[in-house]
Amino acid sequence: MNRKASLAIIFATVFIDLLGFGILIPLLPNFAKEVLSISEFQIGIIIASYSFIQFVFNPIMGQISDRFGRRPVILVTLLVTASSYILFSFATSFVILLFSRILAGLGGSNIGAAQAYIADITSKEERAKGMGMIGAAFGLGFTFGPAIGGVISHSYGYASAGYLSAGLSITAFLFGLFMLKESHKSENRSLNLKIKVLDLKAAYQVLRSPKLGLPVFLFFIIVFSMANIYGTFALLGSQEYNFTDREIGYLFGIVGICSAAIQGGLIRYIGKYFKERTIVLSGLILMFLGLLFIPYGFNFTGVAIVSIVLGIGTSLLQPTVQSIISKRTSQKSQGSILGISQAFSAGARVLGPLWGGFAFEYISYAFPFLTGAFFTLITIFVVQFYFKFDEE
Repeated sequence: MNRKASLAIIFATVFIDLLGFGILIPLLPNFAKEVLSISEFQIGIIIASYSFIQFVFNPIMGQISDRFGRRPVILVTLLVTASSYILFSFATSFVILLFSRILAGLGGSNIGAAQAYIADITSKEERAKGMGMIGAAFGLGFTFGPAIGGVISHSYGYASAGYLSAGLSITAFLFGLFMLKESHKSENRSLNLKIKVLDLKAAYQVLRSPKLGLPVFLFFIIVFSMANIYGTFALLGSQEYNFTDREIGYLFGIVGICSAAIQGGLIRYIGKYFKERTIVLSGLILMFLGLLFIPYGFNFTGVAIVSIVLGIGTSLLQPTVQSIISKRTSQKSQGSILGISQAFSAGARVLGPLWGGFAFEYISYAFPFLTGAFFTLITIFVVQFYFKFDEE
């Protein structure tokens, strides 16, 4: 199977799965609040639990994929994801909903393996484009998923959205089972690898690395800044602007369109004409402006415009920073290092929703967004004055 066909198949597998994720995640805060009477801070705990499990298991899944291959990791986690969505449909309490998100986090710990799959079949020159395909799968999932979820939940109830998401994950599993070929050659596998849970030593070594430490840390700050709004964006829309679930779904879809357009195609052209430093700084500035002005959008049109700015910023950042990390990693360690990178990302998605939910409930509805803007501003100064790019 040629490289283009392999890229198309891993893209399709990830996209189908993330379409199910996109259907469910914008509905979860309002479902928890309106149906289960869960507080904003508890909603933050539920959303953070998903990322905490990814924090623990992303490196493990990456290590397993280095040893046994990418394909089995991706397939097994798709089935786990499907089971989490089914459990969501039966959730009647905080505990059941929490457990469903824990399962979802375990299933979602395959992104490091998917990124390693991309690294296996692309050259360093094409790495940003390949990583952009994963981002495009996220973007398309967030383009169509929330809109579908808004319509389905409005017409048939929240449980139906869970069943549909589960069906999509099972579809992705079947597609991968019959179409996805193994990318990790046996001669490149780490045969003596010892799987470690919470390998703090490996994480510390990555942070100490002159080449990897700063880009991984920057990725952590970028994700934390965005994670502050994961649970609060929908609450802001419903409580402050009186948006419906359908309108909130459309807003997520707008961000997804930006992400899909840039990461799915435009990033390759942007990378030809602009240096990595320019792309990263531009993405950070747009992300800062988006986070700063979301709580002051006043109406649907205003919030939509600001969401476009935010979507463009994050879409420029994610594949570029991930590509920088991947290009600085040896071929044998792609799964492990990208898994550790995703673990830091998951850790940021733990802290972000916890703080965001707390700040929304006890300080101000604007505070989670302003927190993200503040840390993004710090990152702009770090990149400008301390980060050394390979091109320099």
